[in-house]
Amino acid sequence: MGTTTTETRVLLHRHRPFVLLCAEQVASSVGRQITALALTLLAVTGLGTGPFGAATLLALTYLPGAVLSPLAGALVDRVRLRRLLVTVTALQTLIVASVPLAGAVGHITLPHLYAVAVVSGTLTFTLSIALQAALPRVVASERLLGANSALTAARTSGQIGGPAPGGVLVGLLGADTALVAGSAAYAVEALFLLALPAALNHPVGAGKSAGVKSLTAELGKGLEVVRAEHRLRRMVLAGAGLNLGSGAAAALYVLYASRDLALPAWQLGATYAAYSAATLVGAMVAGRFGKAAGLWRATQLFGVGAGAAVFLIPAASLGLAFPVLLAYQVCYGITGTVWMISMTTAQQLVTPEGMRGRVAGLVQAVLLATVPVGALAGGALAAWFGTVPVLTGSAVVALLAAATLWASGSPPPVQSGLTQRRQWFSRR
Repeated sequence: MGTTTTETRVLLHRHRPFVLLCAEQVASSVGRQITALALTLLAVTGLGTGPFGAATLLALTYLPGAVLSPLAGALVDRVRLRRLLVTVTALQTLIVASVPLAGAVGHITLPHLYAVAVVSGTLTFTLSIALQAALPRVVASERLLGANSALTAARTSGQIGGPAPGGVLVGLLGADTALVAGSAAYAVEALFLLALPAALNHPVGAGKSAGVKSLTAELGKGLEVVRAEHRLRRMVLAGAGLNLGSGAAAALYVLYASRDLALPAWQLGATYAAYSAATLVGAMVAGRFGKAAGLWRATQLFGVGAGAAVFLIPAASLGLAFPVLLAYQVCYGITGTVWMISMTTAQQLVTPEGMRGRVAGLVQAVLLATVPVGALAGGALAAWFGTVPVLTGSAVVALLAAATLWASGSPPPVQSGLTQRRQWFSRR
């Protein structure tokens, strides 16, 4: 159970369905990076929108995930999974391609870009939930930690490689034409997903029964899983607080580094490059820490580490700004990645088969909802109190949220048929 193949002894890098998922992650990440860069530059330089318009474009990419993820999770548990993956990615290809098509006829508008951001965000977060549900059906449960680490590394490689060619294409062809490359990356992703095993098209959840009452009941069952798993619930709430603080800091980061610290563009870019490299390192070491200490302990340690790292952003105002911000990106990249891989693996292990979509949707909604809230709140408060005080307060929020993982009094894990797969609660 939990995998579509009996070849559980095959190395992951030789396991064809898993290799396809890794290739999909690279293509998807490249597509997202090019699309995000080109859309923002098109809005700012092509349509002359101001800071609020650019911030709105970013917020609209997160809003669908915060609002619609639970419904997307219920959909994932009902339908043929491979078909859903391919359909979502094909739609992503078309929606991104609509921008260069509009550019060809000379009719690109800001509402069009906003619509692309909303639809693309909806498709992206639906795909994320579907892939979380698909992975335990592709690899055995005891290999999930290594599989999640490898997928994160594949995704990071796309994040490293995406912005550079995206910037070149924007410079040479223009932002709207560069989106052709983003659309092509999504098309390649769809081909990789189409090659996944046909067994993924057999629903294991609620089936096709529809209706509002049925949907509400299904979402309630997913919520019950999160409630029953006390430590999973604590990880989700801590992650929401951590995203709230770090989201506020991220919203002010570019403005703070360029205006307050007077960092040149190459140094600012270097800090982002350091983060991408650190994320790759985090993906490489996550499995080692998860196996040595257990997923719960790894989540505790690296969650607090990620929260503490945010303090390095306001600390850069004290001197040595560039090295301190480099240190922040490295520390946050490693700790945040290990924390997220550990949490995602734990969630997959404790969720019953057939309910992974609903649980992933609910968890994703909670984690995403605080990102735009933190970003908007950080920007508003900075106008009143100044950038450094708000950055410091954001770090306090992030650290306190992560520290709740260490609160005493947690009950033992619920015992059931999943007990063997709940080894993440304790040291291995």
